[in-house]
Amino acid sequence: MAMAAAKGRVLPLLAVAAALAAALLYRAPFSKVSGRFPLPRGGEGRADQRDRRRGLPELPAPATGGGLRHAHLDEPGRAEWEGFSTGTRAAAAGGITTLVDMPLNSYPSTVSEETLKLKLDAAKDKLHVDVGFWGGLVPENALNPSALESLLNAGVLGLKSFMCPSGINDFPMTNSTHIEEGLVTLAKYKRPLLIHAERIPDVQNEDGIDGELDPKAYTTYLKSRPPAWEEAAIKDLQRAMKDTEIGGRSEGAHIHIVHLSDAKTSLGLLKDAKQNGARVSIETCPHYLAFSAEEVPDGDTRFKCAPPIRDSTNRDNLWEALLDGHIDMLSSDHSPSAPDLKLMEEGNFLRAWGGISSLQFVLPVTWSHGKKYGISLNQLASWWSERPAMLAGLKKKGAILPGYRADIVVWKPEAQFHLDDSHPVYHKHRNISAYLGKQLSGKILSTFVSGNLVFAEDKHAKAACGAPILAK
Repeated sequence: MAMAAAKGRVLPLLAVAAALAAALLYRAPFSKVSGRFPLPRGGEGRADQRDRRRGLPELPAPATGGGLRHAHLDEPGRAEWEGFSTGTRAAAAGGITTLVDMPLNSYPSTVSEETLKLKLDAAKDKLHVDVGFWGGLVPENALNPSALESLLNAGVLGLKSFMCPSGINDFPMTNSTHIEEGLVTLAKYKRPLLIHAERIPDVQNEDGIDGELDPKAYTTYLKSRPPAWEEAAIKDLQRAMKDTEIGGRSEGAHIHIVHLSDAKTSLGLLKDAKQNGARVSIETCPHYLAFSAEEVPDGDTRFKCAPPIRDSTNRDNLWEALLDGHIDMLSSDHSPSAPDLKLMEEGNFLRAWGGISSLQFVLPVTWSHGKKYGISLNQLASWWSERPAMLAGLKKKGAILPGYRADIVVWKPEAQFHLDDSHPVYHKHRNISAYLGKQLSGKILSTFVSGNLVFAEDKHAKAACGAPILAK
């Protein structure tokens, strides 16, 4: 058989031929976008069935590689949770060509120029896909413009903050004042601020958690973190969002709400802010679209995340908001840990570490569950590629266009597979993923990063040929 070299490992030419043939058959769904914000609203709206009429789902069809902004690759300091090598190998196997690493769960957290350098050193020769970096907005630097500018000048693509305790000691929560001041600095760079928007309300509802509830019951965890937490945080952001409007104090800055779960009041507040001209975008995650609270088994802490997975009505409402363009994009929120921290034998939702391990599965999960709602390949590519690339300012990624990076995933949308014990999983710890045991559609055949074949036929290229991405 004829062979083609893929930067360190010889892989079959067949995969390259499949990619080229499919690329000729498939027209990229993107138009060239100038500038970064505001994000395009709604893409093509409700699912366009033209892809199916052309018969493309029956063929191996490429889409641009998904730029997953929200993934925790926990080096340095916590490589036993996830590392650059394992995380990027999982990404490549899942058809993901670009990640942006979150600033926390590693140690130390990425909150300064010095700690970013530690990240870059830890990533050297370990990247199987391209990786950018978010920096952290914390009380220590939020009111210190020179410290923030040093971090931004060092190359982070934007900043991330928590409005509630993060669980990581060196990544404390911020309040609305920290956020408003940080946005003033970000406005000069026209880079986004990602916000974990949960805050304990000043007044808790009487139906909240009490000490007698069963910690193994998922309903107990739901009551401990109700939608009112998201609503309270977003209400606190009202002034900050208004500051991003034209003529506002932080004009040029952009607020991005990560992993929205509440599809009712919280989403309504954000829709109003957008309508009034605030520069705001919203993401949700596959686990909120795939699972519902009614389906989570008691004691199965693999499903614990923050905000929590809510009921099936909320799930349907999230899909509706995504299809209508009120939610702009998707992200993995891949947040693994060491297995012992999940307390899977104990099953205590209140004490277990939160986070869904998902990186390798997010594209097929979205496609498998989205088919019920009539999603198209165009929408999948927009939610996972075009818009995330715009958010991160990656001007040569997110589309199949002349002059862009040749980041391509070749997959077979209708091919089904079962995530059983025999299915190869490249996350650091396969047993902590809530997706194990599920039947999915959309098999990844091969993944190209900047034209290099990094994954094909369930094998990775031997050399790690991904590159770090730094803002200029």
